[in-house]
Formats: sequence, C-alpha cells, structure tokens
Amino acid sequence: MNALTGTTRLARLVLRRDRIRLAIWILGTPLLGYALAGSVAGIYPDQEARLGYATTSASSLVARAFNGPIHGTDLGAVVVAETYVTLALIVALLSTFAVTRHTRQNEETGRAELLGANVVGRYASLTAALLVIVAANTVAAALLAVALVGAGLPLAGSVAAAAAIGGVGVAFTAIAAVTAQLSVTARGANALAAATVGLSFVLRAAGDVLGDQSADGTRVRSAWPSWISPLGWGNQVRAFDGERWWVLALPVVLLLAGVALAYALAERRDQGAGLIAPRRGPATGAPRLLSPTGLAWRMQRGTLLGWAIGVAVLGLSMGVAADEFDDMIDANPAAAEAINAMGGGADLINAYLAAMLGLFALTIGAYVVQALLRVRADEADGVLEAALATAVSRTRWLGTQVLAATLGAVALLLLAGVTTGLGYGIVTGDPLGQAVELGGAALLRLPALLVIAGVVTAIFGLLPRWSVVLSWTALLVFLLLGQLGAVLELPQAALNVSPYTHVPAVPAVDPTALPLVVLAAVAAALLAVGVAAFRHRDVPS
Repeated sequence: MNALTGTTRLARLVLRRDRIRLAIWILGTPLLGYALAGSVAGIYPDQEARLGYATTSASSLVARAFNGPIHGTDLGAVVVAETYVTLALIVALLSTFAVTRHTRQNEETGRAELLGANVVGRYASLTAALLVIVAANTVAAALLAVALVGAGLPLAGSVAAAAAIGGVGVAFTAIAAVTAQLSVTARGANALAAATVGLSFVLRAAGDVLGDQSADGTRVRSAWPSWISPLGWGNQVRAFDGERWWVLALPVVLLLAGVALAYALAERRDQGAGLIAPRRGPATGAPRLLSPTGLAWRMQRGTLLGWAIGVAVLGLSMGVAADEFDDMIDANPAAAEAINAMGGGADLINAYLAAMLGLFALTIGAYVVQALLRVRADEADGVLEAALATAVSRTRWLGTQVLAATLGAVALLLLAGVTTGLGYGIVTGDPLGQAVELGGAALLRLPALLVIAGVVTAIFGLLPRWSVVLSWTALLVFLLLGQLGAVLELPQAALNVSPYTHVPAVPAVDPTALPLVVLAAVAAALLAVGVAAFRHRDVPS
C-alpha cells in the first residue's frame, strides 16, 4: 500500500456525497454568467455606451476597487468588468468550503478514522477531494465559456474569461488544502480560507486602485499588489483585450505548491490534530451560556462581526460612489433604465440607492441562511441532542436560533443603510440626515428576510437532510428573480415568487404597508410550519 491507495474509491465517495452540490455549482455558474452577460449587453448595446462606461470605470477609484480594472471598450471587456468579481468570489468560496468538507470535517466527525481502518493511503482522502474540486472547476469553466459564446461574445475572450474564473477556483482549492492542515476544526479551516479570500480581495483592490489609467482613458494597468492576489490574476489575463494566456499558469503553479505543502504538513501531524493548537477555554463558563439565548449569541457573534465589517465597508463605498454614478448614467440611457428596473422611481440617484439597499438585503439573506443552517449542523454533530437533554424544549431552542438570526439581520440591515447614507451624505453635505433616512429605508427590507428565515426553518423542520441544499437554492432563486428578474425582463408571475419583489423600493418610491404585512404573515406561517414539523419528527442520535 502506498500513500495514494484508495484515492479513486474515495473520489467516487466525494462525488456521491456532493452530487447535488456539484451539479448546482457546475450548472449554476455558467447560467449565472449567461444571465449577467445578457444583462450587461442590454445595458451597454453600442460603442458609445461602452466608451462612456470604460472611461468612467477607469477613472473611478471605487469602480476599480469593487469591479477591478477595465480593459477596453469591447462588449466582452465590459462583461468581464461587471461580472468577474462576483463569479470569482463564488467559485473561490465554493472551492474552499468543498475541500474543507471532505478533509478536515471528515477528521472532525470521525469519518476519516473510519475510512482509515480500511486500505487507504495517508494522502488518499486529500488527493480525492482535490481531484474532484479541480475537476468541478474545470467543467464549470468549460460550460461558462460555452455560455459566454452563447451570449454573443467572441470565442477566444470567452475561453480566457472562463479559464480565469476557473483558475481562481483552482487557486483557492490549493489554499484550502493547506488551511485544512492548520486548524483542528472545519469551522476554523473555513475561517482561515475565507480570511485568505478577503485578503486576496483587498490586495487586488489595492493594486487596481493604485494602477495607471491609459492615455485614451479606457484601460487600467494594475499595480504590483494585484499580482500577489489569486483574485487579481484573473484580471491580468485581460480577456477580450489581447489575452495573456501565460497568466493562467499561475493558479496551476499555486496548486502544485499548495498540494506539496499540504502533503508535507499532513506528514507532520496526527490524525484529527492541526498545526495550530486550539485555545484553552476558561475553567468556568459565563452564566449567560446556561440559557439558549446566551449560547446562541456566543455561537453567532463571530460570524455576525465579520459580516458587520464587510457590510460597513461596502455601504460606505456604495454611498460615496452614488455621486460618481450620477455622471455615468447621464451619458447612458440604457444603464439608467436598468437601474430604474432594479430600484424603481424616476429619480435616478434614489433608484440607485434603492437598488444598492436591495442588493444589501439579498446579501444579508445569505447571512440569515448561514446563521439558521447552524441548527442543522448542531443536529448532525449531536450538539442538538445534548441541548434537548436539558430543560429546554424543542420550540424554545429553535425559536431562540431564529430570533438570533433575525436580530443579526436587523443589525446588518440598519448598518448597511446607515453607512450607505453616511457615504452619500459626506459627498452631498448631509451625512446625518442621509444616514437616518437610508437606515429607515433599509429596515423596510426586513419582511423579505423574515420570509427567507421562514423558508429555511420550514425546510429544516420538514426535510432536515436536504436543508442545506434547498435553503441555498431558494436564496439563489430569490436572487435571480427578485433582483435580476426585472433587468432580464422575466414575466411578473416569476418575479412574484421572490419576497424581494414585494418590498417597496424606498427611497425611490413611497413605502406601502400592505406588502410588508403580507410578507410578515407568510414568514410567520412558514416559521410555524417549521417549528411544528420539528416538534414531531425524530432527532438522530
């Protein structure tokens, strides 16, 4: 037996366990890319519109930081500038979480020890996970290239753009392979990998902000920090602008180096142990941890703090960018029409602010799903069974978890509105007034988030084994229908499926109470269904 014995069988096991997740990933990425490319093509249909976009994006530091550098006025270049960061972040996070699930999480749950009792080599589990995740990135990238060509973009640029996205996934597969060796827990490994994604984003943004604008004002040459960021490498491929194919070798080199380092680290640690020693907790716990509420807050506060920092930075940036946005849409009626479709109302600045608050509500919906899916993780890990063995009823335990997620969503919504208002108020001279107005407008999105909380709770109560897949799928459907559906001109009946469709787009339009009341009633009904189903089903021991 050698160190890779059993790799093929373990790879089949990974495929078996993740067959649904991988299918959503491999098919969802090109579908999202196709939809976004079609949307951008509709907003910037001619050379004049794209020239205005390119010159504005190249001169705007905010656009460089969040969208990356622009490389010319070709439609494909505009599509890449508008979609690259979104798709790259998605595949980066999917890749890291998948590697952790099939390596460190297997050790944490004891599954790896069970597998190790058979004829399995020391590196087989890690290698199987890497093979499957790299293959998933490759297939998704190939389908994304087909989707971009189907959206009317040139073949070479489409292949380069899709390969750049796949390269990001491959690069973070390697990074996750290393972080899985460092932490004792899957949560710690994911946190380290996610922190690397965040650091990579910051380096890319710094490199693009510090870059040089070309003489014609339609291109940006990134500074050196972008070259030490795996997220920045995708931009340096320059898809649709004289592709630099050699840049695609960088993720491959990182993959080989990461695998070698992960093997070396795995050789130097025991099964189930990590190279970073876990901190020892206090000898006695705080009294508040004796209640479900205190325990829920203790378990959620780290995640909530991370989200709060990200929301505050984005909110302030989006608010400051509102002033630049006014100049950009003045020269592009199609862009103004698209923003109106997303935000509503005749005032384009208010429509922009409403659209940004809507995007924040969608993003915070991901927090709600993440926070509530913890109940499923606690059930699978046996934590729930231990909690229910105390004087805590099922209704109180689940209700506390829902309450914690809801209060976290309220805090994040308020923070998004206030920071966006502060950013916009700083450039217009009324920071306090705008912060109060947009803070209140953001809170009007809460009923939509309550519906999402209800959907996750109902799925957890009725179909616990499918709660992770179905909950994220529901959020993705709400995203496509509620925020992008209007831009894609989907039928109103399809748009009505999303709770976000029914939230008044304040401050672009006047608020109305009826849809908010209906959404709250729907959320209450879903929560009741979830709690009732949870009370009457078995909890695996």
